[in-house]
Amino acid sequence: MPSWLTGRGGGGLGDRAFRWLTLAAGLLVLAVLALILVFTVKEAWPAFRHEGIWGFLTGDRWVPNDPDGPDGPERPRYGALAFIYGTIVTSLIAVTIAVPISVGIALFLTEYAPRRLRGPAVTIIDLLAAVPSVVFGLWAILVLGPWLVDAYQATHGLVGALPILGSLFGPPQGPRAFMTAGIIVAIMIIPIITSITREVFATVPSADKQAALALGATRWEMIRGAVFPHSFGGVVGAVMLGLGRAMGETIAVSLTVGAATQITANLFASGNTLPARIVQNWGDPGIPPGRSALVGLGVVLFVITVIVNYLARLVVRRAEIRMRGAAA
Repeated sequence: MPSWLTGRGGGGLGDRAFRWLTLAAGLLVLAVLALILVFTVKEAWPAFRHEGIWGFLTGDRWVPNDPDGPDGPERPRYGALAFIYGTIVTSLIAVTIAVPISVGIALFLTEYAPRRLRGPAVTIIDLLAAVPSVVFGLWAILVLGPWLVDAYQATHGLVGALPILGSLFGPPQGPRAFMTAGIIVAIMIIPIITSITREVFATVPSADKQAALALGATRWEMIRGAVFPHSFGGVVGAVMLGLGRAMGETIAVSLTVGAATQITANLFASGNTLPARIVQNWGDPGIPPGRSALVGLGVVLFVITVIVNYLARLVVRRAEIRMRGAAA
């Protein structure tokens, strides 16, 4: 085959074509994201104009139509703060529960599990990731919910008198709560984080691990000194993917978090999230600009996701610089 086509010897047609193709693919992703943002902002603009962007973000009332106001029919109010709070709280609960379990499972499968056990375990984990979210939501309400109410009540009885813990674990208001949604989302994202983390751990060079063991390190010291530093960026990426799934989860959260528009420190209380509110009210958004306000919630969720991923990249970059400095 001619060298000008294969690119041998530097910069042939095939090499340039592949470079331009990959550049076009990357720009296409950015263009799609930009178009999504532009068109959703355009659809949400009536709500932003109605409340003001700052008022939309900081308002804690969501009243699409209140004909029984004290002074007659009340002006519709659209504030996203309670839903932003609920999204952050349920996502943090889910990640706090899921990350240690996922990393532990990944370490067990890569470093401790017998070879004959790894295949079936990996298959089961991958199958869990394919279970529809509505199944998890129904299971949480019908099966897990009654047991969780008893657990919430017992926890409140133990720590309810303590200053801070008493506020976090207050009186339960039923099975639908921030904590219930966080637990069920944690179960849903564990397979995702585990699968990616396991693949990242598998890329650690065997020579590095053998060298650490040869120098007298224990198995845990080898993991801490060789596996974790090499895999840090990939593990953070896995966590961010799981966090994105947790923040955007809709049906399971809608079934388990409740429908209350409130900001409370009590994790056992009902609340709501951005995607759950969208799906709950899309069929009946209220008087204009109700539907635009729901689209506005989607815009807010999109922006939060971008900010979280950007902060994660900063964390990874700073950690890698610190690790290189420590190695030098």
